[in-house]
Parts: sequence; structure tokens; C-alpha cells
Amino acid sequence: MSEGVGEGAPRGPAHGRAPTRAEKWAAFKESPFLPALVLLFILAAAAGLFAGSYTYTMANPTPHRIPTAVVGDMSAPDGRAFVTGMEKALNASLVLTRYDTYSEARYAVDEQEEFAIVRMRGRGVELDVAGASGASVAQVLAETGAKVGKQTGVPVAIRDIKPLQEGDPRGLALFYISLAAVIIGFVGAIQLSVHARVLNPAERIGFTVAYSLLGAFAIAAVVDWLLGALDLPFVESWLILALTLFTSGMVFTMFNTLMGRWAMLPTWGLMVLLGNPSSGGAVSWPLLPSVLGHIGQWLPPGASVNAQHTAVYFQGHQHPFPFVVLAGWVLVSSTVFWVYRHRHPGGRDRAPAHAAAPAGA
Repeated sequence: MSEGVGEGAPRGPAHGRAPTRAEKWAAFKESPFLPALVLLFILAAAAGLFAGSYTYTMANPTPHRIPTAVVGDMSAPDGRAFVTGMEKALNASLVLTRYDTYSEARYAVDEQEEFAIVRMRGRGVELDVAGASGASVAQVLAETGAKVGKQTGVPVAIRDIKPLQEGDPRGLALFYISLAAVIIGFVGAIQLSVHARVLNPAERIGFTVAYSLLGAFAIAAVVDWLLGALDLPFVESWLILALTLFTSGMVFTMFNTLMGRWAMLPTWGLMVLLGNPSSGGAVSWPLLPSVLGHIGQWLPPGASVNAQHTAVYFQGHQHPFPFVVLAGWVLVSSTVFWVYRHRHPGGRDRAPAHAAAPAGA
């Protein structure tokens, strides 16, 4: 056998022969350049989609359907002129529901079934808006009501019966803390997959619970105790944030089980590109495109914002729906992870010590 030739010699094209196209492609597939090239185009597309999704939903919010309570008889000329003017100015987006008493209408606002109340008061009209139901909606209604009052000559008294807290005048703080919980939730799961790969499935779930509880406590403590931006019902808000973190972490873990290293794509698309813009946190759902407004309520970010929003501003009127949505995502993602846990990257060999081959064998 010639010197330097043997089983350990590198495989490849014969010396002096240019590699074929098939050999070049095979070498490229084995190199780190293929996934890097794929990521190059994925990141570019993600950047455009990220900017587009938020711009589409938030840059120019337009009323689509604003539930509004009407109290009493609005058949008087002033009342009829005002309501007609509001519907015309808002392109017939008002959905009017009549209530016999103001207390009934106010209860509907507390239940977040109505966003405003219109009633006759003496010689004019009173328009009650609810800033806590949605700052953007309240602003649209107040501005439109003032303009319609001037155009029709009807005196209009506008007041905010559910104002936002002083530290959150635009109503965005709840969106930001929910966004933080969503992102830290799946980033935490990513870090467990990278830096704690040897965790077994039950251990991985346990640590996801642990960082969810601790991270949620940190978010609530900073926003409430340190910054004083919001006066939170601390325990309820903390647990909502913890459930959000855990849901987001398990969603990534599910996709990581099914798709391996590309799990970030569906997670980012579901939670950030689609979920956050349609959550109703930055722009209230009556101003979102109707399809997104409905979809957002069924996704974890929207459920988190809804639950947190009610906990802070509508105490005593909490609804089970957002918790059912979050629990549903947890159940599905945890079940998929557990059933296919053998496919999840990581874990460690649990073979008993006596099964190992003896030393020197």
C-alpha cells in the first residue's frame, strides 16, 4: 500500500480533478453555510412581516364595530340627530343596544359588553366613554361626539366613567407587560434547550414552571412596586403573567419537539407576528381588522391581555374565557411534548449503572 493512502485518507475527488456539481452540493449541504443561508432569507422575511403586521393593525386604526348602550327614549329630535350623526361619522360602525335604566347600561360596560353609553340629559345628550375599555376607542368616540354635537347643534356632555390609571395614560402598560411575558416565556424555553439540554422532560416542565413564576413576579414587582406605573391586584396579575410565561414556553417546547431547530419560526409567527398585534392591548379590538379581532382572542397574547385588563380595571367582573384559552394552549402543547418527548432534542441517558459494559471489557 502506498504511503499516505489507507482507510484514514480523506474522501473526495481524485487529486487534480475538479469536483462535480453533485459533489459540490453534497459538500455544501454538510457545511454550516446552508443553514446560515436559509436563516439569511428567513430573517429578512421575518423583518418585513414583523413591521408589516404591526403597521397593518396599529398605524391607522379604523372603527369596525363599537358596541354602544342607549338609555331611554332617543326619539326626541336632539337625540335622534345626535345618534344619526354619530353613525354617519363612524361609517355605521356603532352597534346600538337599548337599556331601560342607566344602571343596566353601566353594568354592561363593567362586563365589557359595551364601550359607551348615550342618553338624553335635559336639553342635550350625555356621552359616557370608558377609557379602561380601550383608550383608542374612547378617544375616537369622544372626538367624534364633540364634532357631531357642533354639527347638529346638540349640546353634548362627554365624560370618562372608567378612566385609566395616572401612570398609564395611554393604556399601553398592560400590553407591554403581557408582551414581556410572551417573549420571555419562549426565550426561556429556548435557553433551556441550549444551555440545559440534558434536562429530562419532567425536569424541563418543572424548570419552565419555575422561571414562569419567578419571571412573572419580577415583571409585576417592577411595574407596580418599583415604577408605580400601575396599581395591580398583585397576586392575580402575577399569576396571569406566570400562566402567560408558561404557555409561551410550552408552545415553543412543543414546536421544538416537532420541528427541532426550526421551532422558532412557528413560535415567532404565532405569538409575535399574529398574536401580539391582534391582542387588543395596543389597539382595542373594535378598531382592529375584524378577522384579527376575532382570532386574537383565541391566541395566548390576546387571552393574557384580556385577563390582565379585567383584573386591573374591572375587578369583580373577570371572565373564564381567557383562562380557558391559555389552559387550552398549555394542555395541547404539554400533551404533544409529552407524547413525542423521545423526539425532543436533549435529555440524558437513563440506563441503569449495572447495564453499562464493565471496564476493560
